[in-house]
Amino acid sequence: MSSVPYSRYLIYPVTWYSFLIVVGASLALFFSCREEKYARLPRDTVLDLALWLIPGGIIGARVYYVVFSFHQFQNDLFSVFRVWEGGLAIYGGIIAGLLVLFIFCRRRNISFLLLCDIIVPGLALAQAIGRWGNWFNMEAYGLPVSGSFPCFFPFAVQIPADGYTWHLATFFYESVWDFFVFIFLLLTRHTLLNRRKGDVFFFYLFLYAAGRLIIEELRTDSLYASSVRISQLFSAVLCTFILFRYRLSSVKPVKKHPFSFIILFPLAVISVIVIICYSLFGHSYFMLSVKHTVILLSVCSVLMVFGLCSVYFPRDLQEVENADHCA
Repeated sequence: MSSVPYSRYLIYPVTWYSFLIVVGASLALFFSCREEKYARLPRDTVLDLALWLIPGGIIGARVYYVVFSFHQFQNDLFSVFRVWEGGLAIYGGIIAGLLVLFIFCRRRNISFLLLCDIIVPGLALAQAIGRWGNWFNMEAYGLPVSGSFPCFFPFAVQIPADGYTWHLATFFYESVWDFFVFIFLLLTRHTLLNRRKGDVFFFYLFLYAAGRLIIEELRTDSLYASSVRISQLFSAVLCTFILFRYRLSSVKPVKKHPFSFIILFPLAVISVIVIICYSLFGHSYFMLSVKHTVILLSVCSVLMVFGLCSVYFPRDLQEVENADHCA
């Protein structure tokens, strides 16, 4: 498979970027409608929501991107509306989508967290598919690579605008991560994550943010506020909030799980701090190769995921033991 797409267009004037967004949104809608039946919500609740959620999410994603990269549009303000050329920020879409969802739930008298749980597995799949639109637009790629790093697609991608230099295919990494999040949520939403409303939603936020926190460091087209990568900062805040949310709401550590509470959770918090410090000072103080940077950040990401699981699943085990004891 070539590392350079043959065309940006599926059939002119329909771009692959737009087509993949539609495919992702359609599959997300399909899975959400199936979950609607399981949750016993009124029929067509998800379809009614989608009429507002999808356009609202796209508008939010575009506004977020434009706000933090206005220099790209200031000489041609009409280019703000050409979304098919790329330039959608997922965090902007999530923020706008949650606002639309909150208003919808208030008007329909439906649990906000329940509807979030229903939607997010399909959303993760939509993100995994939509990321391939970045390949056709030749955007969202990473640092240049050479030497021992595997310089072949899909691990790396050649960028024509940069003299066909090989770069990290960060869009591919995020697509794979998003698909992993989708599979995990799909398999566990009615079992491991079926204790209370909002658990599926918060696990989605944490898992996506943990992956994005790492991948964002490898990208060359991040959105900045001063010298801080906005998406990375947002991801760090989300991961920290969710880690402490579950840690503070968990039962007291029990002797059967000292490693989970005493070791994994602190390591997860330290990993978030390491990533933030590396993003701010790493290139100045540590001369790490791209390969070693990927390894370091991947280890931090794994520790963060295990840290969240350490404060979530041991509590489940303790609750089951208590229930069995009472029975």
